[in-house]
Amino acid sequence: MASFRDLTRLLNGLSLVANEFAKRADFENLIKKTLLSATDLSGITRGKLHPFPNPSNHRATTSTSVVFFSDNPPPITATTTSSSSPSSSSSSSSSNADDVANSSSHEASEAHIEEKTEVPTSLETAKQGATPLRKRRPRERKVPATPFSRALGFAGLGAGLAWGTVQESAKRIAFGTPNPQGDSSVLSPFLSEKNAERLALALCRMRGAALKIGQMLSIQDESLVPAPILAALEIVRQGADVMPKSQLNQVLNDELGPGWSSNLISFDYEPIAAASIGQVHQAVMKDGMQVAMKIQYPGVADSIDSDIENVKLLLNYTNLIPKGLYLDRAIKVAKEELSRECDYKLEAANQKRFRDLLTGVDGFYVPIVVDDISSKRVLTSELVHGIPIDEVASLDQETRNHIGKKLLELTLMELFVFRFMQTDPNWGNFLFDEATKTINLIDFGAARDFPKRFVDDYLRMVLACANCDTDGIIEMSRRLGFLTGMESDVMLDAHVQAGIIVGLPFGRPGGFDFQSANITQSISHLGATMLKHRLTPPPDEAYSLHRKLSGAFLACIKIGAVVPCRELLLEVYKHHKFGEENEILSSGSMSA
Repeated sequence: MASFRDLTRLLNGLSLVANEFAKRADFENLIKKTLLSATDLSGITRGKLHPFPNPSNHRATTSTSVVFFSDNPPPITATTTSSSSPSSSSSSSSSNADDVANSSSHEASEAHIEEKTEVPTSLETAKQGATPLRKRRPRERKVPATPFSRALGFAGLGAGLAWGTVQESAKRIAFGTPNPQGDSSVLSPFLSEKNAERLALALCRMRGAALKIGQMLSIQDESLVPAPILAALEIVRQGADVMPKSQLNQVLNDELGPGWSSNLISFDYEPIAAASIGQVHQAVMKDGMQVAMKIQYPGVADSIDSDIENVKLLLNYTNLIPKGLYLDRAIKVAKEELSRECDYKLEAANQKRFRDLLTGVDGFYVPIVVDDISSKRVLTSELVHGIPIDEVASLDQETRNHIGKKLLELTLMELFVFRFMQTDPNWGNFLFDEATKTINLIDFGAARDFPKRFVDDYLRMVLACANCDTDGIIEMSRRLGFLTGMESDVMLDAHVQAGIIVGLPFGRPGGFDFQSANITQSISHLGATMLKHRLTPPPDEAYSLHRKLSGAFLACIKIGAVVPCRELLLEVYKHHKFGEENEILSSGSMSA
């Protein structure tokens, strides 16, 4: 009976996807061409395998992908570093893997993409490094750029999920329902590993907001999303398929004009990043400056609302998201964030703003934006190098402590001093230059301001958490909107305990050893209780803020840093001007 209900619910959902498809279908288009695109997205066709370079032989491969626009091209110096070399560029590449995504025997060079993977969520993952259980090799597929072709893609995905549900239900009828492991419950036939794999691969083919949501979903912990589903969704953290050269040229012509190459000496058609919203290519300008050009996939900015609604539809019918997560509120915030990330002119302004704010602050560098070859869908920046934060774990303890301290210092500075934060915690956005002891900062699409009142109360709450002040935690949580004042004692106790655990690094003087603590595991144990008893969603500011804060903590766990967190917090608190709307501290006051 349960299987029949699952299938009925699924078919109802598919009818809604079909309605979306019908509403958006422009039958005057070339049906044959569109259907071919849809079959590719649904996995019926396999796409062209993209020949990503072998990291050990990157120079040889790069020579065939670089196009020179000058009769006498100068030699290209070490800008073409691969991710497995000692340094990585400002926009790094995604992992190589097999499209079938079910063989752990395929070895892939690990790399780091710019818009790409979120940080892992468990202490074990943070300590050991994020090693995907499934691998896929990105393929060269044209991005579905029209509402019609994207609707077809979702319809094809829905049909594939329906077939997978029928198969799983038949399997259970024939062989019995599998026994759950540990304390986990039996998964719906809709939530089979094969269906999760179908979903993940389809999102990688679709790209855009659909893939971005999949990446956000993939970083939930096992208390929120079943472990087998997380394992399959690990695929989406390995990057997207790439645009063919013809489509890439069309985007560049549309955005920069047909003479875009006149600004350059050379352009490398081999992307160093293929992510959810765009892919990144290296180039050399006429003046010799080496740059990274981030080029947005066509159609993704215009499909944010429809993509997210279709993904939400599928998630609702899987019951994959617990009610306590307040999916509608999270979706609203995701739409706003993705709209900002798709506006590269806004990202360029954010990058310039951060460059101004961090000028003179020791240990950080923000690359120059090149306005002449940038637009709303193309962003060109100075190419910078460094070791992604997760690779810093191989360096000596003193260096790791220094990097951990700088990351926490930057996070506190962004929130409590600038009230303007880059909220994407990807390790690849922080590149450590070992020669200069500088952290090069990249990717400012996910950046936002925070209201003065919110920042004031949040600082008070962090200090209350650090001091294990139960009354202070509850009072500030109510003022910030985390609590309504009507919560049960069970919910209040779980909320306070979670706050104290998060405040642990700031609780005592001296260095805090992040790797020896069990912060993320302890929080996950309280997660189920808070989801069950929560009466209100977190304030909008909390979604991006907590993603960044957890990213900073997990980076310190990953590299095994020992950081004087309390001293950093008290330094901020000592200089903070509460209640003065326009008060901003000088960057020098943050020096430790």
